[in-house]
Amino acid sequence: MTTPTPPMTAPPAPDARRTPSRLERWWNQISIYLPVLLMGLLALGSYWVVSRAPQPEPPRPARPISQEPDYFMRDFSVRTFTPEGTLQSELRGTELRHYPATDTLEVDDARLRAINDTGRLTTARARHLLTNDAQTFYTLTGEVVIVREAHRLPDGQLLPRLEFRGEALTYHVAEERLESDLPVVMLRGNDRISANRLRYADETRQADLEGRVRATLSPRP
Repeated sequence: MTTPTPPMTAPPAPDARRTPSRLERWWNQISIYLPVLLMGLLALGSYWVVSRAPQPEPPRPARPISQEPDYFMRDFSVRTFTPEGTLQSELRGTELRHYPATDTLEVDDARLRAINDTGRLTTARARHLLTNDAQTFYTLTGEVVIVREAHRLPDGQLLPRLEFRGEALTYHVAEERLESDLPVVMLRGNDRISANRLRYADETRQADLEGRVRATLSPRP
């Protein structure tokens, strides 16, 4: 008698709805916030780089211009020339000081020679001289003597020698003007004129004298 063989059965299929493990659940939660975490790390990295970068120096306040001289010269001689190379002026003295605050030069025991466009020579001396960098004017004080030498113009006219003496005189180079608000003496040839104030223009060769004016005039030949 033969015993029938029971039919073979397949193993049960895995359940598609398997419960995820703890590690998988943790990873799923982390992956949700991963972009936020990466952005936070990048922000922290950027902040660290910026904090380590050298900071720019704050703007420094402008330094006040010094009232002291920035350079000086002793026993000096300074010459200026025209574009053609002709001597225009020469300034000498025992000491020169330059003041940057006012762009002025101070000279002790000054000696000046200046030649204008017509070739007329003007000399000056004083215990003290003040001028600017361009030497467009000269203010002389202390035993001032300014001499305009005699000169013959191209038309033959002779300009006589002029001498000015006083304690303070200002000479404007371009206009060739002299002025003083202190007593001054003017010598023209053998003539002598004194006044309390003086304005002289070489262009017109006219002198305006103010205050107490005294004149000693020599007879004309």
